[in-house]
Amino acid sequence: MDILNVNNISKVYGKSIMFNALDNLSFNVEEGEFIGIMGPSGSGKTTLLNVVSTVDKPTVGEIKLNGKDILHLKGDELALFRRRKLGFVFQDFNLIDTLTIGENIVLPLTLDKVEEKEQDKRLIEIATILGIGDLLNKRTYEVSGGQAQRASIARALINKPSILLADEPTGNLDSKSAKDVMETFEKINRENKVTTMMVTHDPLVASYCNRILFIKDGSIYNEIYKGEDRAQFYQEIIDVLALLGGRN
Repeated sequence: MDILNVNNISKVYGKSIMFNALDNLSFNVEEGEFIGIMGPSGSGKTTLLNVVSTVDKPTVGEIKLNGKDILHLKGDELALFRRRKLGFVFQDFNLIDTLTIGENIVLPLTLDKVEEKEQDKRLIEIATILGIGDLLNKRTYEVSGGQAQRASIARALINKPSILLADEPTGNLDSKSAKDVMETFEKINRENKVTTMMVTHDPLVASYCNRILFIKDGSIYNEIYKGEDRAQFYQEIIDVLALLGGRN
């Protein structure tokens, strides 16, 4: 079953000199899928993530999440939709230094005025899944980058969103922390069926996905699916990127 439908979206910037950041782009994401978005710099990866996340609007086209047209949401309805239906994971974690890790994770529930007892219950559940139960009383500066990113994943998931959107989630991490974080993404996708869409330039990171969409000049250039062998999938990603050209 499709959870996300992106239909014929285009995004044009400028007036006298126009630039097509997205050009008649269409694809679907199935429930429980882990999809990666790759392409050279300026290919439209971030623009695509922005329009799916409702941060930006396409010039034309339609985006549906769970069959609901998300492009016509406004004001409080849009804010509520973002908080309850979308989970966000950023490159720079976006945790608040004055709060503990636990307080950061439950922030979406606090904003939704969820009862404290329910907040505590959900916090323990998600912290256990992500293996960060011993970090909940620590401050952000007392944990490693990998731990901070797992905390931001927990915050993104605590409202049980329809889709998790990740923008270069390993961009600020060393290779070991990046591996730990990607194994976390893979685990929650496999065991908890969390539908995930991730933008990355890193082929090793991308090899944890089930499917990769390659974008060039705002259009889909190619797509590949992972079989049983992740090493082979990694090599296929490298091969497509070599054909794509440009800086990733």
